[in-house]
Amino acid sequence: MTMFVCVDRAEQRICAFANSACRRRTVRSVFRGVSRLGDGVFWYVLMASMPFFIGLDRLERGLAVSAQMLTAGAFGLVLYKILKKKLVRERPFIRLIGIECAMPPLDRYSFPSGHTLHAVLFTAMAIHHVPALAIVLVPFALLVAASRVVLGLHYPTDVLAGAALGALVAAASQALFW
Repeated sequence: MTMFVCVDRAEQRICAFANSACRRRTVRSVFRGVSRLGDGVFWYVLMASMPFFIGLDRLERGLAVSAQMLTAGAFGLVLYKILKKKLVRERPFIRLIGIECAMPPLDRYSFPSGHTLHAVLFTAMAIHHVPALAIVLVPFALLVAASRVVLGLHYPTDVLAGAALGALVAAASQALFW
């Protein structure tokens, strides 16, 4: 048995286990809410708030950080759209028997997870400038990533790839801007 077959089978088991949690209405509601916030609302509020977190006495720096986050986020969006268009991996609820689609997807394909890419990207950038935000942002980013598998929208490798891409874009942005 090849490594790819082993990974594929493991992913199927993880998807089935995680998605089974959606049978509970409370779990489904929580992960839907987290995923909706991860659509952008939470990150837009974070970007707009960075001048306050950095300190209004350093307004220029705070605005620069917000602009940097906006630019990196736009780059991440273009990158993930290109990859989805080229790699065309069907979502778990389409490909796997027994996986329920617990909320409508934003687009057709699953690889990579754009929600996770942006969650890691914005979390990394924000805590680079305001480390105290990690106590809120890291758990939220982890919940966003988990929500994508629990809701039947992504495979674990989609989420891992999104996280890696988000970290790379954040690191590149930090290297270029600061």
